[in-house]
Order: sequence, then structure tokens, then C-alpha cells
Amino acid sequence: MRKQSLRERAMNFLARREHSMHELTTKLVKAEFEHDDVINTITRLTEQDLQSDQRFAENYTRYRSNRGFGSQKIRQELKERGVAGELINDTLNEANIDWFALAITVRCKRFGEKSPDDFKERAKQQRFLQYRGFTHEQIANSFNTDIDTI
Repeated sequence: MRKQSLRERAMNFLARREHSMHELTTKLVKAEFEHDDVINTITRLTEQDLQSDQRFAENYTRYRSNRGFGSQKIRQELKERGVAGELINDTLNEANIDWFALAITVRCKRFGEKSPDDFKERAKQQRFLQYRGFTHEQIANSFNTDIDTI
């Protein structure tokens, strides 16, 4: 069995899903390729538009928001994956996502449409939405909006 080349390995990763430059670098170095060779290869793939942090950020944002996560959580996860802060801001601003409506949908899916009766239950729901990455404004709005207006 012949050993897979660096470019082939990188292309296999990218064929499965988009990867950020940082993710791809980490995986290829972990596969025992030389760091400088990895950087050169990924730079060439980026120049050929086979790897794109922008495409990765857009796909990741769409995927995670569809899974019920808010902009704050997605921002943190993109940052952990090595995406530049400015690109994260642009991606989240250009995403066609109503974060307020998403917060309402996520809360209702988890806890039902009825607003909590007591402070303890409301705090529990707020913590859940905060963990999911919604802002305080979005969380507060999710309790104040009548479900029929969505």
C-alpha cells in the first residue's frame, strides 16, 4: 500500500466537509507531515479556492444555527477553529438568520410554548438559552413574545 501524499490527504479532508485553515493544518501535522510543507500545501489549496475560511464559516454558521445555537456560541466555536475575528463578524452579520425568532423556537421546542410561572423555572430556561449562545436581549425577548406572532 502506497503512502498518501500531503495534498491527497488534505483533499480527502476537504472532500468530506469544509475545514478552516487552522483545522486542516492541525489534522495534517497530527498525521506527521512537516509543518512548513503543510502550510505551503494549504496556501496553494486556498489560492485554488479548494479551501476557504469564508466558505467554512458560512457553512458552519448555517449548520449550527439549524441545530438551535445562537450567534454568541457560534462566534466562540468559529474562533476556536481559527477563523479570523473580522470574518466571523462579517459572516454572522450577513447570515440571513433571525436570532430572536430562533431563540423563541429553541425555548419552545425544549420547554413548551407556555411562559414559565415561577422564577426558578424562568432562570433554568434562561441558563439553557445562554448556554446555547443567545444574547440577553434575545433571551428576554423569547419570554415576552406571544408565540402566535412568529
